[in-house]
Amino acid sequence: MKTIQSKVMTATEKQIPVNKEELFKNIISHSKEYGFIFPSSEIYDGLSAVYDYGQLGVELKKNIREYWWKSMTLLHENIVGIDAAIFMHPTTWKASGHIDAFNDPLIDNKDSKKRYRADVLIEEHVSKIEGKIEKEIEKAAKRFGESFDPKMYRETNPRVTEYQKKIEQINNRFKTALNAGDLAEVRQIIIDCEIVCPVSGSRNWTDVRQFNLMFSTQMGSVSEDSGTIYLRPETAQGIFVNFLNVQKTGRMKIPFGIAQTGKAFRNEIVARQFIFRMREFEQMEMQYFVKPGSEMQAYAFWKETRMKWHRSLGLPETKYRFHDHVKLAHYANAACDIEFEFPFGFKELEGIHSRTDFDLKSHEAHSGKKLQYFDPEQNLSYVPYVVETSIGLDRMFLALISHAYRTETLEDGSIRDVLNLPAFLAPVKAAVLPLVRKDGLPEKALEIMNVLKFDHLCHYDEKDSIGKRYRRQDAIGTPFCITVDHETVDASSANFNTVTIRHRDTMKQERVATDKLQEIVEEKVSMKKALKSL
Repeated sequence: MKTIQSKVMTATEKQIPVNKEELFKNIISHSKEYGFIFPSSEIYDGLSAVYDYGQLGVELKKNIREYWWKSMTLLHENIVGIDAAIFMHPTTWKASGHIDAFNDPLIDNKDSKKRYRADVLIEEHVSKIEGKIEKEIEKAAKRFGESFDPKMYRETNPRVTEYQKKIEQINNRFKTALNAGDLAEVRQIIIDCEIVCPVSGSRNWTDVRQFNLMFSTQMGSVSEDSGTIYLRPETAQGIFVNFLNVQKTGRMKIPFGIAQTGKAFRNEIVARQFIFRMREFEQMEMQYFVKPGSEMQAYAFWKETRMKWHRSLGLPETKYRFHDHVKLAHYANAACDIEFEFPFGFKELEGIHSRTDFDLKSHEAHSGKKLQYFDPEQNLSYVPYVVETSIGLDRMFLALISHAYRTETLEDGSIRDVLNLPAFLAPVKAAVLPLVRKDGLPEKALEIMNVLKFDHLCHYDEKDSIGKRYRRQDAIGTPFCITVDHETVDASSANFNTVTIRHRDTMKQERVATDKLQEIVEEKVSMKKALKSL
């Protein structure tokens, strides 16, 4: 009688080392090979900075979106959702400031002919200095052991304090230049910091220029009658123009929030790093309307709440950090980013902004309509202040898959690629595998599959050896493989009507009753448990 070998191969603790640049290339290759992300219009040689989500990518993306949506709308009774149109009246973007101020400061290197965002070049230079500080602290921690006080070392070590002073000088100078719109000074900072082009290695820079990022198009049946409209560069404005519609129809009381997910479009001149910076992307935003004067308490609350959401995904806390904005946007009185350590360094993943009453007041002025909240307790009307949380869905996708992807060496010396995705977000929750394609095993496996598929996306696979099938499921991040063997269908066996569940992360197997499978799988992959942790 054939059955699964009792000896279970498990992964060693050792992950195959690879430099970050090579890791990122492997992630991009893996994403395409297994149906997560494809270059858009690839048969026509693709379209720069535009990507398509494949059959597994669309499922992972959907699960991330659903987890965000439920964490907002189910866990907070005062937050509701909308889905505003992508096309909006063009005056919307005049009121929001996008037509006049939605620009990136760009600079070209004359030798490489490459174009860069000037602000990113300076921010990356500052990050390198911060990296030097961290290395100094790491070396000191090894030298002094348990008695080491990192806070005191930061404040007293001459080299560290000198680095910190240099960072503050660059940031203050940069902030002053941006606030004044002094692009010549921004260029001078790049020169004074001796920032070189990553491609040519030279400092032969052009002047810094501003480029508007909005896509425009025409609306109308004939060109003479058409008017210029824009593809929305953000989803927030659809929330602001619907503020009173939602407040009145939902009888919402301040404070309350409006959540939305959807596509946004930006004509990024410097689009790179795979799906991190694209021209068509998806945002998950929530605008929280509060009484003026209470915005800083709400700002602090949402900083903590959003970081808790990220931590619930099971990624290491060291992968995240807050970064306060050096230059505030024209609408903000406080702003920070939640940054994530991607293979190419710490970059913005989510923004949290106190937007004041800028948006609603501006839309009032341009539309001639009042956008005020009547407070029955105080018997007065006012324009609410707004605290925004805005996360890029594509960037969250990249953060998860970047951390989850790894190549491991097993005990027998073989190698496997695996995606250690959180089980409740994994595209495929379980794979149902007959050990062989005969003896009634496929029929029993399909019977199990037909029970589980109404609750979870499952795969049925009977091609190749069981080992190869396990590897395929590891590579796409499937948390559990359910294997039907001869004992499952042998009425004389002590293991009749039982199957083995193999765990992706440990590769260990356990024998369970088939009538308990639904309950077991649900308990292991349910999003409910993660939501309760919030």
